[in-house]
Amino acid sequence: MKLVGYARVSTEDQNLALQHDALRAAGCESVHDDRGISGVTTDRPGLAAAIAACATSDVLVVWKLDRLGRSTLELLGLVQDLDRRGIGLKVLTGAGASIDTTRPEGRMILAVFAAMAEFEHDLNRERTRAGMAAAKRRGRHVGRPPKLTPHDVDIARQLIDNGRERAEVAATLKVGVSTLRRALRPVRAMTGQGRHG
Repeated sequence: MKLVGYARVSTEDQNLALQHDALRAAGCESVHDDRGISGVTTDRPGLAAAIAACATSDVLVVWKLDRLGRSTLELLGLVQDLDRRGIGLKVLTGAGASIDTTRPEGRMILAVFAAMAEFEHDLNRERTRAGMAAAKRRGRHVGRPPKLTPHDVDIARQLIDNGRERAEVAATLKVGVSTLRRALRPVRAMTGQGRHG
C-alpha cells in the first residue's frame, strides 16, 4: 500500500507549500497538484494523475476535503469511484479529517456523508418545486422560454384570420404545429382579482 497526495489551489498566486509539507509528513511518496483551478472545475489534470498513480489498496491523501470539490454530491461521487477502484481516501485536516476509508470509523463517517448528500439533493429538489409552484401562482412563466413571442403570436393570428393554414404559418415561424396551437390558446381570465372582501 502506498500513499499518493493531491494538492490544489484556486489561483496561480496561492502557495502549495503548506499542503505539500503536510502530505509529505503524512507519508505520501508522490504529490500531484492543480494550480489556479477552482474546486467547481471538473477538469483537474493533477487529480486525474493522482488517481491514475494509485493502484488497488493505495490511498489518495488530501490536506482538506474541499481540495477535492465543492459540493457534497460531487465529493461523494468521487469517493464512490475511488472505492470501486479499491482506492482509499484519507483527509488530513478540516471538517473531513475523520475520513479515512481504510478504517471502519472512516467508512462510517463516509456513510453519514452519503446520507447528507442525499438529504441535500432532496432539499434542493423540494426547494425547486416550491419555487416553481410559487412562480406559477404569481402568473410567471416557469421552464424554458416560449418559442414564440407575443408579437409572433399576433402575426400568426393575423395570417390564420387571412386564410393561411396553421401548418404553413408554423413553418413560416419555424416552430411545430403543436407549439403554434399552444401559443394560440386563449389565456384564461384570472378570477377574483381586484375584489375586496
